[in-house]
Amino acid sequence: MAKASFIQTEDFEQLLIDSLPLVVDYTATWCGPCRVISPFIDQLAEMYEGRANVVKIDIDQNKDNAKKYGIRSIPAVLIFKDGEVVETLVGKAPYETFSQALEKHLSTMDN
Repeated sequence: MAKASFIQTEDFEQLLIDSLPLVVDYTATWCGPCRVISPFIDQLAEMYEGRANVVKIDIDQNKDNAKKYGIRSIPAVLIFKDGEVVETLVGKAPYETFSQALEKHLSTMDN
């Protein structure tokens, strides 16, 4: 079972230039709602393996990255395509919210 890995800013920059969409869960260890959606993010990583990169970034360890993308509330899930943010989801939500958002951007790639 694939899980979403925690990455640092350096790894993020590499994934950003990848041709696959990038899903980033901005999170923190002290954040209760972040723990609620964590299994959903792991499920995304598993379900979309090979079609999207799904990762987690701890905002306390990567403050500059969080600031660069305007993260003010967590959990915040950003979807990047071609190096640009194409979707922002803030707060806890069911798995379907995240998967539908990703599907929408995958389908535009297939056309």
